[in-house]
Amino acid sequence: MTEDVTATSPRPLRRAWLRQAWLDLVFVHWAVQPGRVAPLLPPRTRPDTLDGATYVGLVAFRLVGTGLPRGPRVPYLGTFLETNVRLYSVDDDGRRAVVFRSMDAERLVPVLAARAALRLPYRWARMRARREGDVLAYASTSRTPARASTSLAVRAGAPVEDPTPLEHFLTARWGLHTRAWGRTWHLPTDHVGWPLHRGELLHLDDGLLPAAGLPAASGDPVSVLTSPGVHVRFGLPEAVGRRAGEPSSGRMRT
Repeated sequence: MTEDVTATSPRPLRRAWLRQAWLDLVFVHWAVQPGRVAPLLPPRTRPDTLDGATYVGLVAFRLVGTGLPRGPRVPYLGTFLETNVRLYSVDDDGRRAVVFRSMDAERLVPVLAARAALRLPYRWARMRARREGDVLAYASTSRTPARASTSLAVRAGAPVEDPTPLEHFLTARWGLHTRAWGRTWHLPTDHVGWPLHRGELLHLDDGLLPAAGLPAASGDPVSVLTSPGVHVRFGLPEAVGRRAGEPSSGRMRT
């Protein structure tokens, strides 16, 4: 059975191993046919849909203050800009999540660590952010030979008092799916409900979506949102569709 879309995590973390804050977020989304993205998802997951459609998101933000749950924050390396391309998934165990197709970040060490431990598609990139009043602007160019880049600017509007079903579907995500070490994993997250604002897309010049194997952004997005951000905790990764007799949390090699 697929879990409901809920405003806060339906699975409270039994133990957190990492914390950070996601601040000054911009969410821009387009609808896409589920069959188009299904081959891009890890085994034992499928596109999550709303009214027959699934979505691709371009999300830019400041990641701040990474650290252990009860330890100090990591200086410098624990704070950086990030822009990611994400899809929406549900696994064989019914957990809704996101799948990242690319994750651009401006700090090399976290990029290497996340790629090694979780096989997340991080790339080292040149990035910049600017805020002028209610306008948030982000730009990113990966340092790989492909030089995939994006730039976008969004004006934050009125607070979202009552999210639409689509706004709820796109933001109320409590984990990610990734393929690592021969298994598909679910990495749970936990934070307060998103404080959201509707946004107006002022500028977009994107090459990240096609570089991630997705259709290039065309036409108006179906949803533009901003958020001042949340503080996030990560739980231990769990294997999807674990074999009979395995504990509820599989062990991931590092």
